[in-house]
Amino acid sequence: MIKQVLLSVNDLTCARVLVFIVFVLGSLVSGCSDNPNALNKIEVQDIAVTDSSGQLVTLDQPAQRIVALAPHAVENVFAVGAGDKLIGVSEYSDYPEQATRLPVVSGFNSINIEAILDLNPDLVIAWESGNSPSAIDRLKELGLSVYLDQPKSLSDIAQSMRNIGKLAGTLEQANKTAQEFELNLEGLRNAHATKEQVLVFYQVWNSPLQTINGDHIISSAIELCGGSNIYAGEYAVAPVVSIESVLQRNPQAIIASGVGDNRPEWLDDWLDWPELAATQNNGLFVVNPDHIQRHTTRILFGISKICSQLEQVRAFSLAKNNKDTR
Repeated sequence: MIKQVLLSVNDLTCARVLVFIVFVLGSLVSGCSDNPNALNKIEVQDIAVTDSSGQLVTLDQPAQRIVALAPHAVENVFAVGAGDKLIGVSEYSDYPEQATRLPVVSGFNSINIEAILDLNPDLVIAWESGNSPSAIDRLKELGLSVYLDQPKSLSDIAQSMRNIGKLAGTLEQANKTAQEFELNLEGLRNAHATKEQVLVFYQVWNSPLQTINGDHIISSAIELCGGSNIYAGEYAVAPVVSIESVLQRNPQAIIASGVGDNRPEWLDDWLDWPELAATQNNGLFVVNPDHIQRHTTRILFGISKICSQLEQVRAFSLAKNNKDTR
C-alpha cells in the first residue's frame, strides 16, 4: 500500500512537471504565433550596417528593390551579386552594360524624389559627398531607408561592398568579391613597397588647372605605386593650382584623367615647358577616369596602370643617368 501511494505521488509529481513544461512551451509558441513579427525583430539585428556618416541602417529583411544614386554605387551593387535588385540608377551609370537600361532618377547634385517614390524602393544607396544633403534628408523624412556610401580609402571599398551585400542579402558573394579585391590590392602594394619614389602631379582638368590632395583616394593609389602626390598637403580635396606652382614643385610624372582611354589634348601643353622633369622623362600619362576615380573594384585597373607608368619613369631616369655617367 505504501509503495502504491509513493508511486501515485511520483506519478502526480511527474504529471505536474509535464503540465508545467507544456504550459511554458505553449506560452512560447503562443507568443510567437500571436506576434508573427517576433522572428523578424531578431532579423533586424542581423541586417544592420553602419554607413559612411556613422548612421546605423537597418532593414526588416534583405532589400529587394534598390535605388543607387551614384555610378560607383551602381557598379558595386552589381559586383556583390545584387544587380537584379536594382530598379533605379544615377546619370552616367554606364557599367556594367545592364545598368544603362535602368531608369535614371538622379544627376550631379540633383535627385528626382518623385521618381524615386514611384519606384517604391526598400533601400536607397546615396553618395555622401555627391548627392544633395537636403534631398537625402527628405528621402529619410519620407520613410525610406538610406545608406550613405563614401569610401575614403582603398580598404573602404571592400567594406562598402560587404555592407551593400549584407543589406541586399548577398553577403556571401560580397565577401568573395571583397576578399579578391583585397588580395589583389595587397599584391600590388607589396610589389611596389620598396620602389624609388616618383614625384607625381595628378591633373583632373586644365581650365581651371585642378588636382587632388592627400585625402583623395587617387592619392592613395599613387602612394601605393611608390609615387608622391606633390599636392598631398593641400587643404581642399580638389584644389585649383597654378602652372607656376607645378613648375616649382617639378613633378617627374604628370597623370591626367582623360575621357575614357583617350588622351586629352591639353596634356601635351606641358611640352611647352621643356625644363619640367615630367617633360624630360617622357612622363606625361593618362588614366581612364572610370578606372581611378570610381570607388569600385575597377580601381585596380587604374592602380596597375599608374604603377606601370611610374616604372617607365624610373626606367627612363635610370637609363638617362647611366648615359650621362659614360
